[in-house]
Order: sequence, then structure tokens, then C-alpha cells
Amino acid sequence: METKRKGENELDHLFLRTAREKQLYEHAMQLAQHFQKRAQYYDEQALFPFENFAELKEAGFLSFTVPKRYGGEEISLYEFLLVQETLAKGDGATALSLGWHLGIVMNLAEQKKWPEPVFERICHEIVHQQVLLNSAQSEAATGSPARGGRPETMAEKQNGRWIISGRKTYTSLAPALDYFIVSATIKETGEVGNFLIPKTAPGLQIEATWNTIGMRGTRSDDLVLENVEVDETALLEIQSSKEKGRAQGWLLHIPACYLGIAIAARNEAIAFAKSYQPNTLSHPIADIPEVRRKIAEIDIQLMAARHFMYSVADQWDRYPKKRRAMKAELAAVKYVATNTAIHVVDLAMRVVGGHSLFSHHPLQRYYRDVRAGLHNPPADDLTISIVADRSFQKE
Repeated sequence: METKRKGENELDHLFLRTAREKQLYEHAMQLAQHFQKRAQYYDEQALFPFENFAELKEAGFLSFTVPKRYGGEEISLYEFLLVQETLAKGDGATALSLGWHLGIVMNLAEQKKWPEPVFERICHEIVHQQVLLNSAQSEAATGSPARGGRPETMAEKQNGRWIISGRKTYTSLAPALDYFIVSATIKETGEVGNFLIPKTAPGLQIEATWNTIGMRGTRSDDLVLENVEVDETALLEIQSSKEKGRAQGWLLHIPACYLGIAIAARNEAIAFAKSYQPNTLSHPIADIPEVRRKIAEIDIQLMAARHFMYSVADQWDRYPKKRRAMKAELAAVKYVATNTAIHVVDLAMRVVGGHSLFSHHPLQRYYRDVRAGLHNPPADDLTISIVADRSFQKE
């Protein structure tokens, strides 16, 4: 283990710039090592990693993006990505799940779209009660919210209260959430609003539909709402087309997660190459030129993707006034990172060979998990469109 950890530190040292970043990295690495031991079980059983989240809660990770004025750590985007990438080395599903909670809180703090008393209350609950929240936006009929489809989930005002009915798909962390941020079309006006619904609301239930080949531990089950009644104040904001088109730095938690999985695959391939010596050789396969070439290609691709991601995150943190113009860069980071992760895991499996196909081997899990990155927002075709639009925009 010491050899592997040394290798990881050599890979990461350029990205650890401050004492705080090093502390966050080490803290996340300790948890990642615990998660790695349980990752196979949660994947095989397709169970939500409650034990991992118990450790995250105990370590205070859920309040990392809560503003300091409300008792949180208020970490930067760069630090957020560092934590996500490191945790994903242990278990990608755990890291991606945590990323939605942390990212949404970060975005709410930046955009200030919620009534401040509501946001303050939720932040205090996160800090002191370790509550979890996530957005429930996707629906089977509309596909990804990024495509602009209007929710079929409906909200109707009755006697000063909201009655909400509908079904949401891809609700990550569904079994563990305390709050759901639900998009619904308001019957009276046709506007789309975001409603904050607690898990205890009568008529709210989780339907276990998540039976995928990758990211199984996220338990992104269906959220079913049958005449759920909530207070008038549950409506927190009205969505606008302008908001959907803005740059969202917090979504970089997605590429950070998949790069973390790719690094885990890289480390697995190197460990195997150092130890595996078939009887046809007088030395481990790490000395074979083609194996060394593949590992070098892995490292070069990871260097390019990671430096790109962390550079864009640093720009986001340093220059808030430039954020509006960073939509193409943010999308491109996700495009480069997820496609790099897929290629890196493929190369790692080529190094390990047929051993990587056994169900007990972590590489087959990494292979399945990184494929999910293609379907997280923004999709590759949207990224190409965003970059092309900027390239050909009118002067």
C-alpha cells in the first residue's frame, strides 16, 4: 500500500498548492481507502453506500460547500474538485452522489436564488443534522433537463397550499435524501418552478428502478409524487430560459469524479504490471516496452485532462467576473475528462489483460462506471454545439 500511495502522491503533488488543499486531500484519501474496501460489495448488490455516507457525515464533508457565515467550510471550486477526484479513487458512485449534494449547495450560495431564510435554515440543518439534498429534474418523457423539456410533473395551488404529482427519474441518492428539489409545471401559469419537498411528505415514495450496469451505488431511483401537499413557501424559484444557459462551475464535480476513477484504474494497472511475471519472462511485465508505452500514454492523457480541469476551476475561483464567458470551457472540461477516463480505463485493462474481466477485479467496475460519464450533463453533442456556437458567433 505504501508503494501505491507514494505513486498517487507523485501524481497529485502539482495540484496540491496550499496547506489546506493538502489537508483536504489527505482527509479524502483516508476515506477513499475505506470506500475502496466496500466498493465491490455495494456495486454487486446495487445498494446505496450508507456506511460510506455515515463516515462522510462524521467527518463533516456534507457541509464543505456551506457558506462560512452558516457554519460551513465554504471550500472553493478547485478544492471541491480535489475532494471529489480523491474520493472517486475509492468509490466512484459515492463520490458522484456526494458531488450532487455539495455542488447544489455551492450553486445556491453563489446564485442566491432561494429566499435567504430558507437557504439559511437548510444550511444549518446540513451543518448540525447532516441532512442530504439533491435535485429531481429528469423525467422519462423529457429526458435530460439540459434539453429544455417541460416537466410533466404538475403543481396546483389549492387552499393556499401546493399539490404536486408526477414521477422523476435519475434521482441520485434517492434512498438517503432528506430533501428533494423538484421541478414542476405550475398548472395556473405554465411556468416551471422548483419546489423543496421533504422526504416525510405524505404521498412521496421511492420506487426502486435503478438496475444499471454502472454507477449502481448511486441508487438513482424514481421519485413518485402522488398528490403531495406542501406549504406555499415550498416554491423557491421560477425557472427561466436565461438561467438554463448560464455557466455552472459546480458541474465540474462530474469530470472530477470520472478522472478519479481513471486514476484508480491507472494505479491498478501499474500495481499489476509490477507484480505479474508469467513463466515466459525473467522479469515482471512492467519491463516490457509495450506495457510501459501504454502506462505512459495513460499518464500523458491524465496530465492533459487534469491540468485542463484544475486550470479552468482556478480561473473560476480567481476571476468571478469572467464566469459568464466560461460556459464553453466548462463543457469542454467535461467532454475531455469523461472521454479521457474511458480511454484510460480501456488502456489499463489492456495492460492487465483477461484478469480484468473477472467480476472480482476492480477494473471491470471502473470500466462500467466511467461509461456513465457520457450520460451526465452536458452530453458530448451539446458540448460540441456550445463550442461551435461560440466559434461562429456574430461579432
